[in-house]
Amino acid sequence: MTSATLEVLLLALIPAIFWGFTPIFDKRGMAAGGGSVQASLVVVVVDSAIYWLVIAAVYGRSAFSGLTLEVLAVFVFAGVVGTALGRITIFVGVDKVGASLNSTILSTRPLFATLIALAVLGEPLGPVTGVGIVVLVAGLAVLTASKGGDLAGWQPRDLLWPIAAAATFAVANVSRRYGMLETPISALEAVAINETAGLVALLAYVAAVGGRDVLAKPRASYTYFAGSGLLTTVAMLSLMAALGLEAGRIAIVDPLVATAPLFTLLFAAVLLRDLERVTKGVIVGAALVVIGAVLITL
Repeated sequence: MTSATLEVLLLALIPAIFWGFTPIFDKRGMAAGGGSVQASLVVVVVDSAIYWLVIAAVYGRSAFSGLTLEVLAVFVFAGVVGTALGRITIFVGVDKVGASLNSTILSTRPLFATLIALAVLGEPLGPVTGVGIVVLVAGLAVLTASKGGDLAGWQPRDLLWPIAAAATFAVANVSRRYGMLETPISALEAVAINETAGLVALLAYVAAVGGRDVLAKPRASYTYFAGSGLLTTVAMLSLMAALGLEAGRIAIVDPLVATAPLFTLLFAAVLLRDLERVTKGVIVGAALVVIGAVLITL
């Protein structure tokens, strides 16, 4: 194994581990009295601030020099759908079904992205993708019958929250892909626009419904959500660094990042024993979902 390939593997494992750990912070924050909109806002404030600082340090005045109005609109749309709506549904899902199940079901987003790309972008659906869809759906069926997740219990309809989150992220990802194909700006610049648009949408919502009710949450919840935002930012920067290397092929990076739910299961089994139950069914279902997601991605 060359040193370049080893570097890619290490950089790709960082988002897998960090995105595997962020649901633990999310669940603790929700259990501490936090709310879904508050959590989304804190995470986006943290990552947006860091992205803009990095852009200022790396690009300076030359940042966004290739940006057009059309591409700006694409990333703004992706930010409102994926960052604002998507994150809210993520936190509701974490609260209702638990970090382990929520993280696993979020990995179904390649399924939605593939179907959307097929319908909108005309991308082909190959036999490997078909097998991946079957395996992924089987994993969801196992998860539904697993009797794991939040100790307070949940109903099958509660799984619609993480499924909705996966769908919104898929819509946003297809939009981002279109935007990246149409513009010379970097992935970091695109992510900054995306997150800033999500931040503006969340702030507008908070202002419309009354900030006091949304933001008047226990201090501990803010600490957990800020930690989640920091981990998310480091994970995204590491992912972009991996993809930016010559050896950082999608076929190597994506399957590694897709293992994040398996890390969530490990962390939840150790750190969330008072809040969640990780059963054999959850483990089997998560493994099938991850395998299916990897096959669809490939």
